[in-house]
Amino acid sequence: MAKEEPRSISRDLQELQKKLSLLIEFFQNNPKVKAFTKSPVSQYLDRHPFLALALLVFIVTSAVPVGFFLLLVIITTLVALVGVIILEGLVISVGGLSLLCILCGLGFVSLAMSGMMMASYIIASRLINCSFSPSRPLTQQNSNGDCQLAMKATDFKGLYQE
Repeated sequence: MAKEEPRSISRDLQELQKKLSLLIEFFQNNPKVKAFTKSPVSQYLDRHPFLALALLVFIVTSAVPVGFFLLLVIITTLVALVGVIILEGLVISVGGLSLLCILCGLGFVSLAMSGMMMASYIIASRLINCSFSPSRPLTQQNSNGDCQLAMKATDFKGLYQE
């Protein structure tokens, strides 16, 4: 049974890879996506991946506060239709200022989160490349010294001897 599980997992992973490749192909063949990838904004974001990730995190995290603000605007507009016009201006201005503060905080948080995600991605990819490199055994160090995890077995000699 233990031999059957990896086969089903690998088959599931192959199906998932097929579905993801079809999804990526669908997006790449979309004319709006093609037009955007040729735009100067897309080329700038392609040259600055940290900024692109920070922008993506900011857009995702700011969706909820902007939605609440729009709900507040709609509710105050409905109340203004009833006749409380002065209160509408006050509520929208206070809501706008609070939204501005929240979005500034979310901008800082998105920069911090994208920095942490980039750092963890770099660290994880380096660890995986050092640990699971099929081209060389783990007992050899990299020629430029990038992989500090790979040590010779003789370095551990006597470490657990009492």
